[in-house]
Amino acid sequence: MSDCCSDKACGLEVLKQRQASVLRVVLGINALMFAVEFAAGIASGSVSLLADSLDMLGDALVYGFSLYAVARGVRAKALSAMLKGGIMAAFGLFALGEVIYRLVSPEAPLPATVGIVGALALAANGACLLLLRRHRSDDINMRSVWLCSRNDMAANAAVMLAAAGVWLSGSGWPDIVVGAGIALLFLKSAATVLAEARHELRNAPAA
Repeated sequence: MSDCCSDKACGLEVLKQRQASVLRVVLGINALMFAVEFAAGIASGSVSLLADSLDMLGDALVYGFSLYAVARGVRAKALSAMLKGGIMAAFGLFALGEVIYRLVSPEAPLPATVGIVGALALAANGACLLLLRRHRSDDINMRSVWLCSRNDMAANAAVMLAAAGVWLSGSGWPDIVVGAGIALLFLKSAATVLAEARHELRNAPAA
């Protein structure tokens, strides 16, 4: 009998297990950072932190969806994507509502809190990027989540710039602008996910 590690099917199974382990870790990191950023955003009055926390939530949903959908059929994957897109859209609208509220009742957030939590989020996404790096060429699924974490670091950097802008100007406008930008990008991503899910559902075989 040939050794399991020399068998192609066994090798693929081991690869899937390693991918799943990494996805679980990065899912946990993003879920934790969502809670931290969301709480800090509420406490400090920062729209950019609130919006960035939703980005963390979106990542956690992506990783959770990737884990759930591995062994599911096309229709189940499409329905899961619809649920994920709906949640993303709801939180995106919430962030946009916070932006509108800040425009009506402007209030400068606490720049120290925004900067520290933004730096923590940047470090968390950096850790996720390192964990996913070795799997970025495995398949399109793993490459997409790697690119997702890489792009998120730009949003984290924007939050830190917003903190610096608030500190230098004494105004909440830098935070509002960054928060609005992240919220709109989040809503755009949700719309894309929902459109792709509807397309998959239309073309999926009946159960």
